[in-house]
Amino acid sequence: MKHNVLVIGGTGKTGSRVVERLNEAGHIIQIGSRNSQPAFNWDDPATYAPALKGMDRAYIVYYPDLAVPGSREAIEKLTEVALKQGLEKVVLLSGKGEREAEVCEQIVADSGLNYTLVRASWFNQNFSEGAFLESVLAGTVALPMPEAEIPFVDADDIADIVAKVLVDDSYNGQTITVTGPRKMTWGEVVAAMSAGIGREIKYVPITLDEFKGGMQAAGLPESYIWLFGYLFEEVLGNPENQDVSHDIERVLGRMATDFKEFVAKTKATGIWNQQVSQAL
Repeated sequence: MKHNVLVIGGTGKTGSRVVERLNEAGHIIQIGSRNSQPAFNWDDPATYAPALKGMDRAYIVYYPDLAVPGSREAIEKLTEVALKQGLEKVVLLSGKGEREAEVCEQIVADSGLNYTLVRASWFNQNFSEGAFLESVLAGTVALPMPEAEIPFVDADDIADIVAKVLVDDSYNGQTITVTGPRKMTWGEVVAAMSAGIGREIKYVPITLDEFKGGMQAAGLPESYIWLFGYLFEEVLGNPENQDVSHDIERVLGRMATDFKEFVAKTKATGIWNQQVSQAL
């Protein structure tokens, strides 16, 4: 059966991958973004109904994170509109070990909609498409909490999970936790990238205050600095966030992507080498 699916954040790390998979399966996709037609803007609830009109299902990614102020109200309003529009099901991308995100999960669970919750650990792609890419290119990754052990998950694995549970109602009402197959410290991650890419990349442990100060010096907005402070203090410091889940294996019937596999796959794209060449 083919479905009309709204993919909120359809140009982002997981959303773009979900769009690709659903398109391949023959579903009809509507991307929910400020530049789409009709436009979807989390800050403007008036855009919710037009974007949801005619949709059967929706993948919900709240930007920048479910932990930020305003997320609860937005998720509550979106699910209310989705129920009125007659959507069959929603899938919410949530954060593993984030208490604030769990509040939004409960809003979805209580909305009256069929739903599946997908809780994700930190993404491998933060080093290739996100916040830490420039540090990798510069050859020095300076981050706090060197002792934290993180089961980094691959965005392709998340997309495979989301694309499946969006259209498979046997996962209704379930919470799927997606992680990589093992825990790694920042130092281990950087060492794996250095070895896989074939050039020296160093990990430098710093304090959280030093990290925030660097973001302030770079002119990043205070909301962005607050979010990363929260993620380091509350999420990486939460022992639950360091647990390895086997839900990817359970749902997809295969092992989760190992970080070394991610490095090899990303190296083959040339993103790290091309960017270094351009920077020089």
